Order: sequence, then structure tokens, then C-alpha cells
Amino acid sequence: MAEPIVDDFTHTTHGDTASHTDPANIPQHGQHQAHGFDVHPWQLCWRGKDIGMIGRTESLFALSNGHIGLRGTFEEGEPVDQPGTYLNGFYEQRDLPYAESGYGYPEAGQTVVNVTDGKIIRLLVEDEPMDLRYGRTVDHERVLDFRTGTLRRNTLWTSPTGRTVRIQSERLVSFTKRTIVAIRYEVEPIGEDMKLVLQSDLLANEPVPAQGNDPRLAAALDNPLISDLADCEDYSAVLVHHTKRSALTMAAAMDHELQIPANADTFIRADGDLARMTVAATVPQGTKLVLTKYLAYGWSARRSVPALRSQVEAALAMAGETGWDALKAEQAAYLDEFWHDADIELEGDPELQQAVRFSLFHVLQAGARGQSRSIPAKGLTGVGYDGHTFWDTESFVLPMLTYTLPAAAGEELRWRHSMLDQARARAAELGQEGAMFPWRTINGDECSGYWPAGTAGVHVSADIANATGRYLRATGDEAFEIECGVELLVEIARFFAGFGHHDGSGRFRIDGVTGPDEYTAIINNNVFTNLAAQQALRDAVVSVARQPAVANQLGVTEEEASHWTHCADDMTIPYDQNLGVHQQCEAFTLLDRWDFERSKDKYPLLLNYPYFDLYRKQVVKQADLVFALYLFGDHFTAEQKKANFDYYYPITVRDSSLSACCEAVTAAEVGYLDLSYDLLSESVFTDLHDLHNNVSSGLHIAALAGAWTDCVAGFGGMRDFGGMITFAPRLPRKLSYLSFRMVMRESRIVVAIDPEKATYRLLSGPPIELAHHGQRFTLSDAPVTLPIDAIHVGEPPAAPEGCEPYARG
Repeated sequence: MAEPIVDDFTHTTHGDTASHTDPANIPQHGQHQAHGFDVHPWQLCWRGKDIGMIGRTESLFALSNGHIGLRGTFEEGEPVDQPGTYLNGFYEQRDLPYAESGYGYPEAGQTVVNVTDGKIIRLLVEDEPMDLRYGRTVDHERVLDFRTGTLRRNTLWTSPTGRTVRIQSERLVSFTKRTIVAIRYEVEPIGEDMKLVLQSDLLANEPVPAQGNDPRLAAALDNPLISDLADCEDYSAVLVHHTKRSALTMAAAMDHELQIPANADTFIRADGDLARMTVAATVPQGTKLVLTKYLAYGWSARRSVPALRSQVEAALAMAGETGWDALKAEQAAYLDEFWHDADIELEGDPELQQAVRFSLFHVLQAGARGQSRSIPAKGLTGVGYDGHTFWDTESFVLPMLTYTLPAAAGEELRWRHSMLDQARARAAELGQEGAMFPWRTINGDECSGYWPAGTAGVHVSADIANATGRYLRATGDEAFEIECGVELLVEIARFFAGFGHHDGSGRFRIDGVTGPDEYTAIINNNVFTNLAAQQALRDAVVSVARQPAVANQLGVTEEEASHWTHCADDMTIPYDQNLGVHQQCEAFTLLDRWDFERSKDKYPLLLNYPYFDLYRKQVVKQADLVFALYLFGDHFTAEQKKANFDYYYPITVRDSSLSACCEAVTAAEVGYLDLSYDLLSESVFTDLHDLHNNVSSGLHIAALAGAWTDCVAGFGGMRDFGGMITFAPRLPRKLSYLSFRMVMRESRIVVAIDPEKATYRLLSGPPIELAHHGQRFTLSDAPVTLPIDAIHVGEPPAAPEGCEPYARG
């Protein structure tokens, strides 16, 4: 076994010594495959032509930096399932349909727009368009590389007329230059000289498949971009467009470098929705036609057309000056730093190792360079959920980013702060104090048209406050606290203090809400919501005490802060004394039990049964109270956690991709380690194995972030209650080794776990206080190795029939 922990990650890692430039990293034919992909620790490689899988692979091979997102479509433009180029926060507005309207119902929705597509580089071989659906594909592979941050492609194709070419391409969305995309496209004639034509496009308003059955949505996305400017010169072009209703303006520009072994004809045009540079050349066999394409994107709600044009043209000039090789080197260096702080290594399951790194990579892509923008539920990989952001960003994604890439977590919270005025207005509209954040949104306005599972999900505001408190404890970011944190916490505390009330017995109640479980709606005293609100109130009290000048500016008095403390201390937490379990909400355990035998082959339930029936029964869509056992675990005893898990796991159907990772953490804590392993697998393979049959609409970013949660908080037992980092590591039988890395303020640590012991090492920064299974210690220069005692808790409870955890062959 290799040395389990090393300080120089870019040189060697446990069990894998290949660098990202090592030829050993290139998958070889005959390597083990799973679900169509080669199993490799640092790459996702697809071999062969399978047109039916294009929608799936377009999402899996998507590239993004949090500002720009490109689906993994072919450069040639076709075949295609869902073309997609997205700018974070760029949307079109549409009307929300209601059979019956009501006061306070949101009137307008927002939908992400497929903006100008610059990925397209069409190839004609002696007048035959290159298209995998025609001719013969001799060899074809695509590789998403987690260390270089690029998507590579190698295709050997014979046209219908018998001419063979090799096409090699590589693309990146820059982490270091957030407005830039770069593509290298090479064509080599095989066996003869050949006439080749390349058409490099900027294409706006390209046709996209209809989303759902709502004609209003179809109308909003039918040619959503209106042309403002089209211009070209030499090898470059720029298009500027605006949306019809949301009045947002975006610009896209392209420039090119050519390596041509012979004379070539080139010309360029730009008109309305299309800019195209055409290259025609006779290319001798044994040589290549090489095109390097640089793209720049920008958008604004305020800036003028000339200003946006200048912005993207300046970005293009910067990209051209940097050059392809330097852009690639910067991309790899950025990822080296990320993996140094965030990598998770495991032994015993090579496919799981690949899936975990795939997950971390895509979470990074979703949030790395958003810069005060959101992290949508699908990232920038597809149009699922209309491109909206939900509560899962703060509850699932930000925990990972807070401890691996804290700057990205801070930027997302700054985005939430930027919508405070809208959140205050929404609270006032509904007769509440403080700020009430939207259930789903792009621009900060509520656009959920279903009240019971939207507006009633008030825990989203508490989730934002909890993420803010966690970020402040983990980073000590005083500038953020002064500029954003105090105000976020104060306004959310004001909302919950006013929304809830003290009853006649002195208990503080929060009534008429919906918790994470969307099969139990409009209920009283949901445990998750109440504990999240309690934490939000307490974090607000701490923050105003730490920053009294800011608190004074916000009008916070000692009496108001004291009231928050009383509300938190008096919070109602329902408990069933007869059953010895907490009630997910008040009277939940008194409801009739769902007939799981009847529904064993009818999942998801919401597509087969009415909410009228679901709301009245003990059936849980996704982990709710079980999630609270993890996030607010210091409020429960070990015995209560086990009793609650044993009660709620058998009635949870996991009709949401958010459920498995939550259950995995608590299962590991109570000792059901092998069950936790299966639930982790379900979470991390949600997209790779398309478990919900919808990956073509985009990846499930929160489920992917669950890979980090399950490894670090599940098998690592990491908790961060009150700013004290503690660990309680244990491994399932199928894993022989696990290590993970974390950033806490200025300290970077790595934790390495085997079945008998855990070793903690400080990689950089000052000493840090930690705990291992309750034993406190100071981690400084010398590694600390501590034993892990075995745990025996018996067999875990069974899931409902038809809802067993995903089992891989």
C-alpha cells in the first residue's frame, strides 16, 4: 500500500501516482467498463457510437465554471438531443398558469434561456457533412478529465462516399478567466488528400425541444433572443441580443487561430442570429487542419449594447494573448489546487472512486466562478427545473464548498443577500416581518406556482441563515459578516420571530408550513423547520453581539435580540412518548399508515396517487426528520437517533434524489454502515447510471454534493456544531481505506481512515482543535493516529418494497 497521506498532492496520492499529463491516465481498450463508461479514477470515458445515449452524455460531459455552462454536444451541431449554452442568471420571464388565482400567488415565472451557441464547428468532407448518424464510425471516444478540466474527443469516421478522417477536439470553460471558452478542433485526412470545409458559428435562437406541456413556456422560449448587433472582421465576430420580457442583454463573441498545411480560402459573415467563419482547404494526407476557437460571453440587466460588446471583445483579446496552451495550463493548475483541498480517495470500489470524483468535479463546476450568482439545482448542465435554485443549494451544496472552496460558498451567500429587498417585499406581501426567501427562483422573485410545496416551505429562509452561520464559523470572514451576514441573519430572525408564536403553555410554535418532505404539507411544528429556525435565531443573536455597529444600523435592540433567544429556547419539538420517537411534525405518528404493498411498483408516488391521499398518510417522499438528525444532531441523543431512523427509514420512499445522501449519513452514525454504503452509491450514481431516467435534462447537483457529505460526514463522522469540528469515523466492509481533505479558516487538514484507525494530518496553517469519537486533541505539526472501536447494532430496518437502495451488480 502506498503512503496514505502526502503533503504534495500534485506529485502523488494514495493508490494513484499518475499525474494529469501521464500517458497512463489515458484509458486503454479493454479497461473495465460500467454502464458504458471506462472505470478510471480521474476520468469519465465513453467509447463507441450510441445515438440513443446522446441526451444522457450531453449532461454528463457538460462543462461549466459557474458563470458559463456548455452541454456536451458535438462540435458539428448534430446529432443533438438538447443544445445548451447557459449564462448563470440569464432568463426569460413567463406567466404562471393557475386554474384559480389567489392573493399572494406569484404571477410570473422565470426560465433559463439557451443563449448564443458558440460550440458549433461544422465539418464537410468533400461536401459530405460529418454526422455520426451517417457513414461509418470506426472509432469514437469522449473523455471528461477531472484534472485537466477539459472534454476531449477522438473520432475516426468514414463518410458515405468512403473518405476517412480523424477528428480530435478538446474544449474548456475557463476557471481562471470566467468569461472565456476555448476549443481546439483538428481534422486529419486518412489515406488521401482531401477537400475539407469548416464552418465555425455563433448561432442564436437555435431550435430546442419543448419543455413540458405548458404553451406559455413554449411561447416564452420560442426565439427568445432579439438581435441588437451583428458584426465581424478578419477571423472574429460578435452578436448581441436581448430578451423580450425580462429585458436582459447578452453578448457573445468569437475569434480564431488557424494552422493550415496548404492555402485556404476563409471568409466571415454576421447577420442577425448567425455569425459564421468558413475555412476551405485541400489538406494533404499526413497533415492536419487545426482550428482554435475562442469564445467570450457576458450579460447584464443594465449595461448598454456597446458596453457589452466592448466587454466580450476585450475578453477575447485577453484569451488570444494568453493562448490555448496557457489556458490549458491555467485550468490544470486551478484543478490541482482544488484537489489539494477537496479530494476524496477510497479503496475497495474503483467505480465508486470514479463516481465520487465525478461528483466533486461537477459541484465545483456549478459554483466555482458564479461570483454573486446562484448555484441552480441542475447547475448549468440542462434546463431541468427551469434553471431554478432551491433550498438544496444551502443545505447540500454549500456544506461541501464551505469546507473545500469557501470563497465560492461566500459568493453564493452574497447572491442571497442581493435579493434581500425582494425577500422583504415578499414577506410584507404575505403579512410578515423580516425577509421571506423564495422557494424557487432565478432572479430573487418567487416563481413557485404550487403553494403547499412552495411558499409554505419556509424552511428555505432558515436554510440560508444556517448556511450563513456555518460559513462564518468555518471561515471567520468578518468582511462578509459586516457586509452581508448580519443583515441576512437579522432579517431571517425577524421573519421567524414574527411568523411563529408562543402558545398558552409558553412553547414557541411554527404552524402551517411544509418541511422537506413534500408528501406531508401544511402542517404544524415540523421538526426540521423548527430546529432550522431555532439555529437561525441563535446565529442572529451571536452575530449582532459580534457586530454591534451593524446591528445598530439595522435597528436591532437588546429587547429584540432577547426575544429571539426566548423564541429559540422555547421552540416546540414534537415527540411521541408512546413510540419513543420524534414526530416529523405535530401528530404525524397518528396518521394512517400508507399501504406500501399496494404501491410497490408505482413509484414515484406523485405520478400515481393524488396529493389528497398522500398528505393524509404516514409516507415520506424524502428524508425530513432523518435529515434533521444529521444537520441538528446535537439536539438528539444516540438512542433517539437510532429509534428515529428505525421508524422513518421504512416509510421513506426516496422519490427525490435528495433523500439517499441524507439517510446515508444518519445510517452511518447509528451503525448501519453497509446500508450507508448502498445509500451513498444511490446518491453518487444518480446521474452516472441515470437512476431517475431524467439526466438528459441536467445533473442533480445536490445529489452529487451528497458524495462529499456521505464520505466526510457519513463515514468520516464530521460534525461542526458550534464551530467545534469533530469526527467519528467508521468504514463499511466494502471499503478498506478512505481519506478526505478539508479547509477550516487558515488550516488545511487531511483525514485518512482504515478499519482500525484514523490518522489526522495538518497540511498547512495554524494548529487546530479537533475531536475523535469524543476525544479532544490539538492537531499541529505531528500527525495524530487514534483507534476506531468496532460497533455492532444488528440488522438495519428494511426499506419499503420497491424502494430498496440502489444495488450495483
